[in-house]
Amino acid sequence: MKVLVINCGSSSLKYQLLNPQSGEVFAKGLCERIGIDGSRMEYEVPATDLEKEFKQAMPTHKEALTLVINTLTDKEIGVIASVEEVDAIGHRVVHGGEEFAKSVLLTDDVLKAIEKNNELAPLHNPANLMGIETCKELMPGKPNVAVFDTAFHQTMPSKAYMYALPYEDYTELKVRKYGFHGTSHKFVSEECIKAMGNPEHSNIIICHLGNGASISAVKDGKCIDTSMGLTPLQGVMMGTRCGDIDPAAVLFIKGKRNLSDKEMDSRLNKESGILGVYGKSSDCRDMENGVAEGDERAILAEQMFIYKIKAYIGNYAAQLGGVDAVCFAGGIGENAAGVREAVLEGLEFMGIKIDKEVNSVRKKGIVDLTAADSKAKIFKIPTNEELEIARDTFEIVNNK
Repeated sequence: MKVLVINCGSSSLKYQLLNPQSGEVFAKGLCERIGIDGSRMEYEVPATDLEKEFKQAMPTHKEALTLVINTLTDKEIGVIASVEEVDAIGHRVVHGGEEFAKSVLLTDDVLKAIEKNNELAPLHNPANLMGIETCKELMPGKPNVAVFDTAFHQTMPSKAYMYALPYEDYTELKVRKYGFHGTSHKFVSEECIKAMGNPEHSNIIICHLGNGASISAVKDGKCIDTSMGLTPLQGVMMGTRCGDIDPAAVLFIKGKRNLSDKEMDSRLNKESGILGVYGKSSDCRDMENGVAEGDERAILAEQMFIYKIKAYIGNYAAQLGGVDAVCFAGGIGENAAGVREAVLEGLEFMGIKIDKEVNSVRKKGIVDLTAADSKAKIFKIPTNEELEIARDTFEIVNNK
């Protein structure tokens, strides 16, 4: 079976054509600057190491997806003879609200329900819907499946997802914790359980660490809490997002600096986090270089980043009633050995101890980082959201 996975942003379109059963990627790429001057498309065929770049105008997502289809079916560099070989299309949809606790086949009613959640993710959901409509137009008759970033976290109990606000803010406005990166957390937790030998019961903490970062507590394969909230702003400190903060601090800064709502939102989402504290970059690698050079603000930023992650691990260990495994995923989680070691340093009293020697050696794939005398397992597990989307699409289309 061949599934085309689509992830549409406001001016971008990521795609992968893959086999959901074997995980083989036939082709993948990215369309950038859609609707903007200088639009381009990257195209890769892993089996032959083919890499191509196309620079051409893409006024809308329709032109971008048309280019993707034409390239996939090109006689010289394509990987399929025609779109008839595409069995289904899986779409990343950021916000499913309370309506969707799992992936679903897209129908007119489902599309209307997704649209109702647009105000909860105004930058993402409309773009996701645009991608869905474009696929329906260019590949009519193909089953389309929505896979939600928020779905995996819908198993959280109300005591975890509710905010202590007037109750009508929940009943009337649906203000609550939803959580994000759910597709990644689901994939990594499933892979972790497999790596542990498929135990009947498990308490797992997932650290998805990238420019956006989130932590989740997973009990017996189900999420019981996660760090991101109504929006991806809540939780640990991130590349440009502040993470947890006293709401009164927001009002204080906004008033003192005479900022509009939009300007304050930008300050919290795009100018804070590692960038705000370090001041020179939002990239963890640049921050680590700054630490090596003795930059005081880089050192502070790194210490804050590690402190916040460690605090969530301690919190979730308490909520789970113990820890069987801690998993690191995402760009930072998979590649920053120093961050992994520092996050777990001092947690030996909880039975969590990393093998520093194994951790210091870069290896591909799933890596067991557990020290010989650690009671809890520690893994580095490369996340694969596209494969998870393809798997869900396969299961739904085949009624499994």
